Amino acid sequence: MKTIETSEGIGGMLASFRKLARGRKKITFIGCPGWCNPFAELLGYVLRDAGKEMVFIPNLRKDLAAKVEMTDYGMQLGEKTDPYSDTVVLLGGLAMPKMDVDVGGLRELIDEITDGHEERHILGVCVGGVFQKAGWDKLIDFDYLVDADMEVVTYGFK
Repeated sequence: MKTIETSEGIGGMLASFRKLARGRKKITFIGCPGWCNPFAELLGYVLRDAGKEMVFIPNLRKDLAAKVEMTDYGMQLGEKTDPYSDTVVLLGGLAMPKMDVDVGGLRELIDEITDGHEERHILGVCVGGVFQKAGWDKLIDFDYLVDADMEVVTYGFK
């Protein structure tokens, strides 16, 4: 694994993702419900005018695959859809220890979703090195990994 570029904050994460999504036709995000789908919607927002079809799969439930689409409220999950695509984006919540995701099953799902796409890409987007901490950087054949690290400061005024 080699560093391609560095940036800061949410804007930096979004810009990095947008660059990696260039040339991709359809993007399927896989993540845990509640935690990851807002990230899929946020990442999808930077591609809203790019003409790309986007899908979110909760956990490994491809039967629940839903469109990620622009609405009057921003990017949101829509109706169920076909998850097959040339690009899979794994979201870091999957690798959190409490999620107990079967990595072998995940690899099978990735192969199934990208079957027939010779130029498939597997991207990872996470916060705080969660993929590396879980060892997934050695278990998943990532093409690219975007790892954000955000400092959080809470101020009190009363």
